Amino acid sequence: MAVCQSAGRMLPSALRDRLSSGFAQLTAILSGADSRSRAQRVAIIAFAIRILSAAIAFVSQIVLARLVGEFEYGVFIFVWVMAVLFGNLSCLGLHSAVIRFLPEYHTTSALDEIRGLTTAARIFALVSASTLAAIAAVGLWLFGRDIENYYIVPLYLGFCTLPMIALGDVMDGTARAHGWPIAALSPTYIVRPLLILAFMVGAILAGLPRDAITAMAAALAATYVTALGQFLAMVWRLRRHYVRGPMKVELGRWLRVSVPIFLVDGFGFLLTNSDVVIVGLYLKPDDVAIYFAAAKTMALVHFVMFAVKAAAGPRFSGAMAVRDRHQLTEIAIESARWSFWPSLAIGCTVVLAGPLLLSLFGPAFPTGAPLMAILLVGILAKAFVGPAETLLTMAGRQKLCVILYAAALAANVALNVTLVPLFGLTGAAAATAGAMFVEAAILHVAVRHTFGFTLFAIAGGKSSNEKEAIRP
Repeated sequence: MAVCQSAGRMLPSALRDRLSSGFAQLTAILSGADSRSRAQRVAIIAFAIRILSAAIAFVSQIVLARLVGEFEYGVFIFVWVMAVLFGNLSCLGLHSAVIRFLPEYHTTSALDEIRGLTTAARIFALVSASTLAAIAAVGLWLFGRDIENYYIVPLYLGFCTLPMIALGDVMDGTARAHGWPIAALSPTYIVRPLLILAFMVGAILAGLPRDAITAMAAALAATYVTALGQFLAMVWRLRRHYVRGPMKVELGRWLRVSVPIFLVDGFGFLLTNSDVVIVGLYLKPDDVAIYFAAAKTMALVHFVMFAVKAAAGPRFSGAMAVRDRHQLTEIAIESARWSFWPSLAIGCTVVLAGPLLLSLFGPAFPTGAPLMAILLVGILAKAFVGPAETLLTMAGRQKLCVILYAAALAANVALNVTLVPLFGLTGAAAATAGAMFVEAAILHVAVRHTFGFTLFAIAGGKSSNEKEAIRP
């Protein structure tokens, strides 16, 4: 302690005062009991997990690319992105509806509904995802002759992962709704990528081929181990948190909310992943590998937005529950600031280091460095309006979000289908950035029209109807 104090006195007074002020603010956040401090703690923990997960994902993808080569890595990435995409969609939004309803049930101490929701959501997700996987497998068996042979076996393995991906998403939503960020995020973003890498290395050491089939088999095993482990841990924790008792299942009510959320999440997820899918449809697996490496490197910026969303969702729901428009305005604009400024700082750093970072994947990958600068422009446009879609969803404007995301997805697909065949990977990056601009613009207009305030990172935080209660 004495050494730290002596070192502190050696610092310039302005820097020492700034560090002291920052430390005091951090202490207040970590010890505070109010809703804002709790939300900030969730954001800090989520941010830390995303930093760690981004590092793990980055290293694991480098190792995988080095182990199997560009072509096989491109095949694996295309199939794995499709599996994660459809595994998430197969929940039909119930994993997000859990976040929407659990704070409401906590407010009214509706334990029967809590038990019913947490149980029904996981059963529904498993059944729905298994059904989708079976239908997809039959379709591949019937029409597989029209697909390149190197995709067939990895696709079958990908279908088998869908139920566990869906179960993991429901467990994630349940933990986030309870304010348990470590339990929510660490299985998917830390444990699973580590297990994929470990299983892949073990398979190669056992003499299995260095190809996409082995990589997908490793992903399949890692997904099952992670999801089942998370399920058992969450069941144990929920039983400790709530006494046993009857369950009240309001599936109709939950689905009326979850299906629009499913459409919103689906459009949003497609917006995030459609570029990789379309690149895979038009270009060779080698190009998929290079594009994904550039996009994955830019994921170091995306986790800022993810962390802010993790904290903002319950806060939006709480403000809506008390019908406080002024509080909602402050939370929304504060969240936009939390999204934009860190994204700007981290994004510029990552782009400058792009060629070096991409060279770690292999000698051909640095050709994707210019794509990173293009993608950053779109990421910053999205971060400038913060978690606007989360605000609209938690405020019950799911149908409006469906319309907005349908328009953004249409723009995304149109841009990708037009630009990828003409300009290759540069066209894919430009299309993705352009779609993010469209998405940010229409979300801003929607929030302004719905709530009466400007949702920008530099907005003043005043609503035109500040004293009015929020209409249900």
